Amino acid sequence: MSFIADKDYSALVAYSEQMTSDESSVLKELREHCEEHYEDKSMLSGFYQGRLLAMISRMVRPTYVLEIGTYLGYSTICLAEGLAPGGMVYSIDNNSETNAVAQSFIDKAVVGDKITLRQGNAIFVLPHLAGPFDIVFIDADKPNYSNYYNLIIDKVGPGGFIIADNVLWSGRVLDEEKDENARRLHEFNEMVQADERVSNILLPVRDGLIVVCKQ
Repeated sequence: MSFIADKDYSALVAYSEQMTSDESSVLKELREHCEEHYEDKSMLSGFYQGRLLAMISRMVRPTYVLEIGTYLGYSTICLAEGLAPGGMVYSIDNNSETNAVAQSFIDKAVVGDKITLRQGNAIFVLPHLAGPFDIVFIDADKPNYSNYYNLIIDKVGPGGFIIADNVLWSGRVLDEEKDENARRLHEFNEMVQADERVSNILLPVRDGLIVVCKQ
């Protein structure tokens, strides 16, 4: 049952953003830079989802955060906002061009000294990371979500979280004839749902965020 089905969804989103605490000046500059210079700007977490990630980080107070897929560093900076004293965000991405942009904005951020970027293919980097991680954020190539999950689940401590973005894939996970990304994301969602080591909730925020808690 939906209590707001007869309301204008875009107006509700605008209202929700209006009633949400503002982002930092660096994040605003980064978001505007992305909108102006990048055709694939939808890859950026953006204001509302960024505030949600920052809020989750503030609630968890993680010591170590792992991000798979840096892009321009917006979500990276958001996740660093809630770190415990001495905490660190480690972010992996294979794109040297976007990594350089991300680093330039991270250097401007108050939390910049709490972020370490690592360039490389996450499939090969992850086996060499020790953990344990309190939060893992997956926002990279969609066909590898299940592989990333399997590589990091044992590196997440009890009570730790895995968060994955784009798990609704613009609603295409519901299509009977799914494209490759939708099919692989649906398989990922089903795998998480069947994993008895975790509890999970899929939030229809933006393009879908699944939040997974390690038991």
